[in-house]
Amino acid sequence: MEITGIISAIVIGIIIGVLGRLVVPGRQRIGVLWTILIGIVAALIGAAIASALGVADTKGVDWIEWLIQIALAALGVAALERVKAGHR
Repeated sequence: MEITGIISAIVIGIIIGVLGRLVVPGRQRIGVLWTILIGIVAALIGAAIASALGVADTKGVDWIEWLIQIALAALGVAALERVKAGHR
């Protein structure tokens, strides 16, 4: 992976992670780095799912792919929040 690919993954991860946090109700007590990591993983898995479903490359904005990625990020944020809450 080239440096531009890494930078792109981080930027997309930030966007997807933040959008995922916005979808989850209430306050999340996870850090920014966790949000970015969850966003990156959600973006990668979501892209793979969208590709498998045949909706990854459409004309214009890939709304279905974005929705899959955001939903995965929201699930990741909620899951991590539950794990962290259980350790308090």
